[in-house]
Amino acid sequence: MSVNKVILLGHVGKDPDVRYLSQNQPVATFTLATTERAFTNANGVQVPERTEWHNIVMWGKSAEVAERYIRKGSQLYIEGRLRTRTWEDRNKIKRYTTEVYVDNFELVGRPRNVTEQQPQAVPETEIQ
Repeated sequence: MSVNKVILLGHVGKDPDVRYLSQNQPVATFTLATTERAFTNANGVQVPERTEWHNIVMWGKSAEVAERYIRKGSQLYIEGRLRTRTWEDRNKIKRYTTEVYVDNFELVGRPRNVTEQQPQAVPETEIQ
């Protein structure tokens, strides 16, 4: 038995790049940052904050939702699986990249760039 499961909670690094492949199949790609807090260990040594960047890939309906609602700075909870791709660059050098293929996701909190309008009070003179 084996398990390939990734759970991430982080902030989107750039707006999703959405492309449409054959048969109008949407795919969205973007980066997600997860950060480990800084701390001081038992010996008094300070360990600095550390940020990891993850390459995220969404397909189908998830990609369409990403295109409409996910923006740079959005906080996301993601469940998915790791996939590693290989290719040869122009110089015939073999390259690798590891991506998270999203199975399930949820927008967490309010997007940073959306302001909620407050209802304005109606003056008493307009009520009568």
